[in-house]
Amino acid sequence: MKDKLSKFALGSQRSEITESKVYANLAKRVRGHNKKILQRISQDELKHYNFWKKFTAKDVKPSRLRVAWYGFLARFLGITFVLRMMEMGEDKAQSAYNDYRHVKGVTNIMRDEKIHEAKLISLLQDEGLDYAGSVVLGLNDALVELTGALAGMTFALKDATIVAIAGMVMGLAAALSMGASNYLATKEDESSDKSPMKSALYTGITYLVVVAILISPYFLLNNILASLALTLTFAILVIAAYTFYITVAKMKRFWPQFLEMAAISIVTAIISFGFGTLLHAWFGI
Repeated sequence: MKDKLSKFALGSQRSEITESKVYANLAKRVRGHNKKILQRISQDELKHYNFWKKFTAKDVKPSRLRVAWYGFLARFLGITFVLRMMEMGEDKAQSAYNDYRHVKGVTNIMRDEKIHEAKLISLLQDEGLDYAGSVVLGLNDALVELTGALAGMTFALKDATIVAIAGMVMGLAAALSMGASNYLATKEDESSDKSPMKSALYTGITYLVVVAILISPYFLLNNILASLALTLTFAILVIAAYTFYITVAKMKRFWPQFLEMAAISIVTAIISFGFGTLLHAWFGI
């Protein structure tokens, strides 16, 4: 029993010092009230580290890989995404500590972890999530419209370069149109406190990024059917990546969101592919 506790204490010690370092690094990225909360949580995690050190009598270094990984995610996906992931870690810690609550002092750590969850939830304000609707608008439209259009043009035109150029022109025009429409919609929405310009930029830039990803196979491959297959693969990967981000950040279920978006894009592509085949047969191009 003592060996089991010592092993658990060593693992907890490493986890606590790693999380203390992560929270300290995140605190450097924010200001004001949020900064103080993250610094306090970092100090609490260090206190927990020292608690477990009494059982191991060892110094443990933080996991450099985990610290670097969370730093990378914070830089590119935002602090809210990382805090949600950290919050999941707090939930797992609660479950693990529950088996050792008979050990004096563990209930205090569990209480701290509960407080951390409440404080982390209060931190979850992120511009990227505030404008998630604009991102989804650009993402969905680009995936549905362009995937369908590329599928249709693949059989109607039979030339990868022409399909890619047509897709590029159509994508640029659609991105500008979507951005402008979202700008006007946000401006007219008196209940929204979002910036119309930022809403337009999130929508338009997202659309353009997806366009670049989807048309790239037509520039890279000579076989037009292989290009279409790779485009559809890229579309699924884009859907999966964004769905993972939004479900973690907003604490939603992954599969319902992913399957809905994927099904819409694939069905649209199949219908457009069939329509393109008919056009090719009718006009002989």
